[in-house]
Amino acid sequence: MRKLFVILLALTVLACKKAPNRPVKDQKDSVSHTKVEPKDSIPIPVNKEEVLRKTNDELLQALKNKDYKKFAEFIHPEKGVRFSMYAFVDPGGDKHFSKADFEKYSSAKTIFTWGALDGSGDSYKVTINDYLQKWVFSKDFTVSQFSLNEFQKTGNSLNNVKEIYPKNDFTENYIKGTEKYGEMDWKTLRFVFEKFQGKYYLVAVVNDQWTV
Repeated sequence: MRKLFVILLALTVLACKKAPNRPVKDQKDSVSHTKVEPKDSIPIPVNKEEVLRKTNDELLQALKNKDYKKFAEFIHPEKGVRFSMYAFVDPGGDKHFSKADFEKYSSAKTIFTWGALDGSGDSYKVTINDYLQKWVFSKDFTVSQFSLNEFQKTGNSLNNVKEIYPKNDFTENYIKGTEKYGEMDWKTLRFVFEKFQGKYYLVAVVNDQWTV
């Protein structure tokens, strides 16, 4: 019996020597990792109203902060920007600046004639800086009511924005008048845009209010 046991033990040792050494497979290696290839990028549709509202709000904020360098970034690089004191746009009489001239004079003390004051008919003569602060942004339009290509309020002066800019988009920022003045002290600020090389640029700034 002892002899049989010795023989079996010898055979077992011999078998172990012949068996190839097999490394223990790491548990992480046992899981196959499939590389996920990124899908073809799908262009996200751009909502024009969202883009124009964002641009509108950035312009208002620039005016509020008196950051005219930032404001100038939105001016049309080829057509410049026109400023209309009232709803009636006068291409021949309203003050117009190229982007370069606006940047040049926005911090200068040069006086410009912007138009005639309603009622008195006197010429309104101030610097660009004063015009933007005292006329264009005479109220805090960052808290105004917004609309796109729609007039929320019109006065008794002729509003010809759509006639002068028939193919352009415009935003309107409207501040309701107060009860104290029978809501006659309402004010509106409009920005007219034109698309150029895939981006909307400012071509006109139009103020509106009640006129006599």
